Amino acid sequence: MSEVFNVIILIFLIICAIAVAQIRDLLSGVIVFASYGLAMAIMWLQLSAPDVALTEAALGTGVTTLLLIATISKTRRIE
Repeated sequence: MSEVFNVIILIFLIICAIAVAQIRDLLSGVIVFASYGLAMAIMWLQLSAPDVALTEAALGTGVTTLLLIATISKTRRIE
């Protein structure tokens, strides 16, 4: 069961990485990037590295997402 879960998370990580590169809307890209960070934290936890998983969840998902959203909110959108 654990192997199937790891494969599912790995496929989700690949899809998120491709989606972040292809999405043109900045806010949508940040949301997908945050989900990538959360999936990466889960993967680190599955690999028995809880310290790295906690760091990824706090920095990769939390702080980075907040900083990117704050940056987007301070810029103008011109289409």
